[in-house]
Amino acid sequence: MQSICLKPFVAFATALAIAPCFGEDWNRFRGPNGTGVTSDAAPLSWNSEAGVAWKLELPGFGVSSPIVTGSRVFVTCYSGYGVPGGGENGVGSMSDLKRHLVCADIKTGEAIWTKTIDAVLPEDPYDPPGVTSHGYASHTPTTDGKLVYAFFGKSGVYAFDMDGNEVWKAGVGKGSGPQQWGSAASPILHDNLVLVTAAEESESLVAIDKTTGKTAWTAPAEGLQSTWGTPVIAETENGPELVVSVPGEVWGFNLKTGKLRWFARGTTDGSASTSLAIDNGVVYAVGGRGGDAVAVKVGGKGDVNDSAVVWDANIQGRFASPIAYQGHLFTVNNDVLSCFKAETGEQVFQERLPATSSEPQPEGSEGRRGGGRFGGMQYSSPIIADGKLYITLKSGTVHVVEAAPAFKVLATNAITGDSSGFDSTPAVSQGKLFLRSGKNLYCISGS
Repeated sequence: MQSICLKPFVAFATALAIAPCFGEDWNRFRGPNGTGVTSDAAPLSWNSEAGVAWKLELPGFGVSSPIVTGSRVFVTCYSGYGVPGGGENGVGSMSDLKRHLVCADIKTGEAIWTKTIDAVLPEDPYDPPGVTSHGYASHTPTTDGKLVYAFFGKSGVYAFDMDGNEVWKAGVGKGSGPQQWGSAASPILHDNLVLVTAAEESESLVAIDKTTGKTAWTAPAEGLQSTWGTPVIAETENGPELVVSVPGEVWGFNLKTGKLRWFARGTTDGSASTSLAIDNGVVYAVGGRGGDAVAVKVGGKGDVNDSAVVWDANIQGRFASPIAYQGHLFTVNNDVLSCFKAETGEQVFQERLPATSSEPQPEGSEGRRGGGRFGGMQYSSPIIADGKLYITLKSGTVHVVEAAPAFKVLATNAITGDSSGFDSTPAVSQGKLFLRSGKNLYCISGS
């Protein structure tokens, strides 16, 4: 197990309150607190001809997820460089790289406004295997219903109001990790803070005042690099904690000060590609190729390996994050769904999802300059809506499975004719399902 070393930092805690989230909003990556779980219902069946309320062609490419607040849907994308099929050599010039934040009307799918941001250069090059697999718009934005916050890696964090006016921008570093694979962890909100995992940019966690854009605290931490998962917020007897899975460990931070509260062993495959699942005061970290997983009680102090680790288990994942629901943990590894007992880590079932008809090979497998060794893998994480698992495959197929300890496929749906790859995690709001491919945003209302 690696040791943790926190470099000195200064903490400036603030205490302004924010408006509560809308009940039907999906305001961040994986929805409410990143659990991926909502009681809101989503459509059960659809196809390309029936059940698609609207489709919006985006001004660029990306794998970030859509978010929803009130009557608006937000999503990010990029253009000019490293776009599959773009430029004379399929790559373009780095100097032309742009990021875009798109605001769309939830009813009509029409773009209300689009903001275009010049990239801070140099960026990590569009070379395999990493950046070619996900590009330059991997961070899902977040919103409190008043402002929307987008993280663009080395280009920084931007806040816009609902009319598209820029309120502030803040840099969080311009560094690169040893692999130069770019970053992907999404920003999240807590009280008055925008919390950013700047793992690649400055090897630190950064808390930004959501109103002013000023840094509230910074927590530089050796060992944070190669962290691509998004943190969760844990409510404990000691107050709320920011919990993040890093290579080899799981860390819990004091949200007011940014100081490390506790640490435990984590996954050991050399990276942290998935986000934590959280339920009933326990976080679940699932590894990749190593097949290791760990469950840890939150709210501890110092080294909690002997006091708070609930279990260790062999659970294989890759890029799709696990999801906890009603005493069970579900994981997806390409087209295999597994279910485990959350209390013990014991496997309940492991089943291959139904085969689908032949469809065009997604550009994520071949079109991204050879794709890299990660290009053909599934990136979308499962979500649960009204007790049903929604599992999105790269091809555009979505399996709906009962979120229960008995494997039961309820429906298999497909969006055909879109070869740009479905690597984004869906959003659910107001009875609708929002799917994002590399080039398009879909609103599914059901057939």
